[in-house]
Amino acid sequence: MRLGVLWLLLFGVYAAGIGLEPQAGEAYLNAARTLVDDGRLLRGPQGIGFPLFIAPAELVGAVELFLAAFAALGFVFAALIARRIVPEPYASAGAALAGLSVPAIVHAGEILPFAAAGTLLAGSALCAVAAHEYPRVRPTLAGGAMLAVLPWFDPLYLVPALPIGFALYEGCRRSRRPTLGLISVELAAASVVLYDTLNERLYGGPTPWSALPEGVSATGAHSVAEHLERVPRLLTLWVDGDGLLRWAPIFVLVFFAGWLLWRSRRGQIARVVAERAGAEAAAGLVLTVVGAVVLVAAFLEPTVGPYARSLVPALPLAGALVAWGVRHAPRPVSVVLGAASLALSVSLFV
Repeated sequence: MRLGVLWLLLFGVYAAGIGLEPQAGEAYLNAARTLVDDGRLLRGPQGIGFPLFIAPAELVGAVELFLAAFAALGFVFAALIARRIVPEPYASAGAALAGLSVPAIVHAGEILPFAAAGTLLAGSALCAVAAHEYPRVRPTLAGGAMLAVLPWFDPLYLVPALPIGFALYEGCRRSRRPTLGLISVELAAASVVLYDTLNERLYGGPTPWSALPEGVSATGAHSVAEHLERVPRLLTLWVDGDGLLRWAPIFVLVFFAGWLLWRSRRGQIARVVAERAGAEAAAGLVLTVVGAVVLVAAFLEPTVGPYARSLVPALPLAGALVAWGVRHAPRPVSVVLGAASLALSVSLFV
């Protein structure tokens, strides 16, 4: 019941927020319309995966609503992960605060793959966490299937997908079901092979980036040195004018959660409290995936984007860390951070 209310709340806010800010994604939408109207694929550097994903919604003219609903689902997944770390109501509260942040609202209905990728990362991470507890066939294979979709949205999403795939297999192996884990990982690997093969035929290279004009880089940089020059982004992603903390101060609790994990492992609390082992595993995986998204945003994304767009794939999983932070931070701190984030969100509509 609580999760259903959370999804309805977020979907309602996201639907109301469609069009509040200038939208991007014309290339994806045009490709989907070409597929629906003419039955042919529109080749371009954006690839064919995301246009195929939104094509059914384009049939009924509800792409933004579909993406908003799918984005809201990611924070439900985050709440389920957070329940492995903290009890309710903190789990749902953390996911809700993350989901009601300005970047989440602005980008939920945007016709770009960032928010949808966040839902897939959160869903597959939830399956990996479940596999660590006890691997079952359907959730484990579902995790592999969600990972299989990610490269079709953007090749860069392979980076945060890797630790989830490893966790899926490792959870099954620890429970003496390595074959199940191997099958789930092979689903994702087979998808990558198919992706590469199809792109070779369509674009003449392993990714749609091969369709870019000569001399144009998909990442906006042309050498290792130019990519390394982006080290300052590791800070500006958070505190710049379009940084995440500028629009959602509640995410400062992600750093606090990282400290909580370090303290818990250093104190070897899991040896005393059995439940802590599962919580540490879940938090560790979430923190690793969020860190991977941050590295991609800092070094491989062409730009940070408005309203911390490049960090949007990490927002649902960051919500699970926010829940842990809310549980253990001094209450006045949590209240101030949450109120400030919600006030910024309300300002979008006022």
